[in-house]
Amino acid sequence: MEQRCLVPVTSFAEPDPASKQEGGNVPNAWFARDDEKSLMFFAGIHVPRWQSVRKVRDGLTTDDLYGFLTTDPNDLVKPIHEKAMPVLLLKKEDTDIWMRAPWGEVKHLVRPLPNDALIILSREPDGSSIVSKSGEPVTHWPSEISSMRR
Repeated sequence: MEQRCLVPVTSFAEPDPASKQEGGNVPNAWFARDDEKSLMFFAGIHVPRWQSVRKVRDGLTTDDLYGFLTTDPNDLVKPIHEKAMPVLLLKKEDTDIWMRAPWGEVKHLVRPLPNDALIILSREPDGSSIVSKSGEPVTHWPSEISSMRR
């Protein structure tokens, strides 16, 4: 329980090679709960102060790590990503159980969502792009984000 976390998301993307146009990039299919992109959560794991050698030139480092669980895809996701989809928590009671209950009471949440729980919100013809809250493409990264991308 102490290493579980919730990763808030409003949508997630998977590469969609079947939708690629000749000569174009592989587009992303964006999945969401609904057209309003209602909040949902990835079931996550957080490991604070993990020590390892991630890059030889940096030597031993101490990092806060997190990841999210995946499960078999449902029928909506499977044609695009046949191997997996994120474990998504949609209800408050599920997020409470995830954060507080022992594994025996929580493992039933690690399952594909029902087929009607998500929609394909859009497909990006040129791959992934990042937009601001106003919907404008982001072309310049703030310095603190740029340093994280290295």
